[in-house]
Amino acid sequence: MKICRFENIKAWQKAKDLTNKIYAIDNAKFNKDYRFKSQIQSCAVSAMSNIAEGFSRKSNKEFIQFLFIAKGSIAELQSLLYVAEEQGYIKNSLFSELYESADVISKMLSNLIKYLKNNIQNKPK
Repeated sequence: MKICRFENIKAWQKAKDLTNKIYAIDNAKFNKDYRFKSQIQSCAVSAMSNIAEGFSRKSNKEFIQFLFIAKGSIAELQSLLYVAEEQGYIKNSLFSELYESADVISKMLSNLIKYLKNNIQNKPK
């Protein structure tokens, strides 16, 4: 099946869901820590946005580059989740859920990168 829209990419769908969960965090301390709240939300948005932007480039090589950026944003988000938990912004159960979701997305991105790299190498010249 050929994907014609970035909205059909499973990793983008999962990244969107994760972004919505990050935006749904409602904790008085978290809400007052404007800089941190903005940073963790930006990481989530960056991941899904880079998947979409890379897809729109219509070149596997460029798409791969943007997928690596998305993976970086996911790793940054995971790092910030530790801070969120340790500062009492989220409970351990939410930390685990969000971290696992980010981990799944990262693995999906790795698999997509691998697929695209193989597709580039196997193209007839």
